[in-house]
Formats: sequence, structure tokens, C-alpha cells
Amino acid sequence: MHFKFAWRYFKAKKSANAINIIAWVTVGVIAFATCCQILVLSVFNGFEDLVKSLYSSFYTDLKVIPANGKTFTLTTQQISAIKQQPSVANLSLEAEEKALLKNEDAQTVVYLKGVDDNYPNVSGVASKTSRGVYNTGTIDAPYLVAGAGIQNAVALNVDPAFPSDSLTVILPKRNSENNDPLQSISEGKLKAAGVFSIQQEFDEKYAITNIDFVKRQMAFAADEYSAVEIKLRPKEDPVVAGKDIQKLLGPNYKILTRYEQNTSLYNTMKMEKWAIYAVLTLILIIAAFNMVSALTMLVLEKRKDISVLQSMGTGRNSILKIFLAEGLLLAGIGAVAGVGLSVLLCLAQMKFKLIKITGGSFLIDYFPVKLIVTDFLLVTATVAAIAFIAAWFPARKASRQAFELR
Repeated sequence: MHFKFAWRYFKAKKSANAINIIAWVTVGVIAFATCCQILVLSVFNGFEDLVKSLYSSFYTDLKVIPANGKTFTLTTQQISAIKQQPSVANLSLEAEEKALLKNEDAQTVVYLKGVDDNYPNVSGVASKTSRGVYNTGTIDAPYLVAGAGIQNAVALNVDPAFPSDSLTVILPKRNSENNDPLQSISEGKLKAAGVFSIQQEFDEKYAITNIDFVKRQMAFAADEYSAVEIKLRPKEDPVVAGKDIQKLLGPNYKILTRYEQNTSLYNTMKMEKWAIYAVLTLILIIAAFNMVSALTMLVLEKRKDISVLQSMGTGRNSILKIFLAEGLLLAGIGAVAGVGLSVLLCLAQMKFKLIKITGGSFLIDYFPVKLIVTDFLLVTATVAAIAFIAAWFPARKASRQAFELR
């Protein structure tokens, strides 16, 4: 009943045309703000998915690292026990350390990852090899697959038409007790095989080679490793799987999910998303002032109607609810219009790629979008909350109006 009264008041012709104008301006501002919020959240969702897909090519579902120090011991029995976990699809053993990579006079510092033959089954680096081939070689004939930024830094040649570059890698020896600094480092030779291109952070930092070669150069023990990267079976929960593996291995090991391996990145993306959402919410708050004005003028317009309702026995709460319903009706019309427009724009962007990214240096040349139901629920709940608060004051004033009939 309250919404029926509100709808009649909304449609009814007012004595002052300004009331209608302010009401429609309120609806328009709410529609605009709602549309902008959903569009911005959808674009952030699209970029978040894109970034996650790039990072998932390098970071695995789970990663086992030492709780203290840089290396840990992992026996054959422990490795077998991890593989037998129902949630584990595959795993790769690693030996990683910061190294100096030299190609004649050119040199750069890299994070050298020594990986086993299972690495292409847990990581997407092999599929991102854009030049040359993915090949880490053997302990006696190691090959290097480097990021595109490292290739530029040391001028790596991976063209099969020319001989592969012979590279020098300098690594520290683990647990070396020799007082001579020169005896505490090792120098090894390897050849360039391929170049991967994933994302600048990885392309300028990482190079991949054979694990046995790295372990020999660094004087690792037979069962000593830097990390274990794990790929889970589809639809497995990384948090649950990580806890199971943690119980299996004990407190000397730390299990990281993909999110925990990139905590700063994901937190930054979330903060940016919600900061923009908060800024756009200010537009809704501005619309709320228009709503207060429209409803206040409507209360003055309907003073005689309020008195008639009071004379018929209508209580203050019912009058309060009528004008609250009027405010929610204005917000509802604006929200529905804004949601509908945003959905149409998002679908058009997804199909036709209408809005382009200028500059030409990004991985894609258009703004990605992704529609998520929770965003719609959040935006509509925000609109409803602001509309309720804005409508409360004029509605309360209407309910407390003194009874008079002339």
C-alpha cells in the first residue's frame, strides 16, 4: 500500500514544476552513478582476471618453501607422500638463487631457477616461450630459458640459424666454510635455448635452467632444495590442500597459495578497486541531497493530503513509510536504469571492443570487462542504503506534521 501511494505521488502532476524536475534529476544522477560504479568495477574485474592469468603462468597453485633459511631437506618418502595427496596433480622440485649472468662483456643479475623435468606440467612458462625453445638441458649440458628483459640486458641469441650463445653464470656455494671469497663462488657454463614473455616483473628477473646443474654449482646435498611448486587438480581448494600438505610435512616447511605468493599485488588491486568505488559513491551522496530537496518539496505539496490521511486514522508510522517508499522509488527507478545501461555497455564492450587502450604498449588494445553478480548486489544495496537515509528526514518531518484541515 505504501508503494502504491508513493507511485501515485510520483506520477501526479505537481503545482510547482520544479518538484518534477528535481525528482527526475535525482533519478538521472542515481542512474549515472549506478552505471559508473558497475562499469568501473567490471573493468577492474577484467584487469584483475588478466593480471591473474599472467601471474598464474608463472606462479603455481601451491609452493613449499623453508620456514627458515633458503633451503630445506626433502626426502624421497616425503616427495612420494606429497604426490599421493588426492588434491595434487603434479609437482616440480627447484633450486633457486640470485646469480650473475654474463655474455662476454654484457652482464646482469638474475634469479636463477633450477627446475626438473616436471616444471612444464606445473607452470605455464614453457607455453610462454616466444623465441627459441623451452629446454633446460642436463647437468653436463645445461641450457637457459630467460625472460625477455634478460635477453635484452645481455643480448642473448636464441636464433636457431646461429650458434647458441655460451653464457657464464656465477653462483654462491651453500654452506661454504672457505675463507677465500673466490672459493665461495662457482662459475658454470651454459647455453641459451629460449626466451619467455609473461610480464615485465618476471621477464626482467628470472632465468630457468636444469636443477641438477644449479645444485652442483651451489654444492647442494642430494635431498636439498629451495622450493617445491605444486599444481592441484581442477576444482581443488588451495587453502584446504595447503593445510593437508602442511600437516604432512610439519612446521619446518611453509605452504603458500598463489594469493600468498603475491599478497602485495592482490591487496593493491583490491585497494584500488574499492578506492574508486568509494569515490563514485560520493556521486550517490550528491544525488541524496537532490532527493532530500525533492521529498521536502513533495511533503510541502502534500500537506493537505497528509492531513486527510490523518483524519482517516492513518498513523504516523504509515505516513513515514509512504514518504520513505517515495524515496526508495526514486532510487529504484534510477538504479534499474543505471544497471540496465551498464549491462548493455559491458556486453557491447565484450563483443565489439569499442573502447580502446591508447599507447599500444599493453598486452591487449581494449579495456577488458567482467560482470560479477556480487558487484550488482553491492551497488544496489549502496543505492538503497543512501536512499533510505536521505528519505528518512523529510519522511519523518511529514509524519510529525500537525493535523489541520481547512
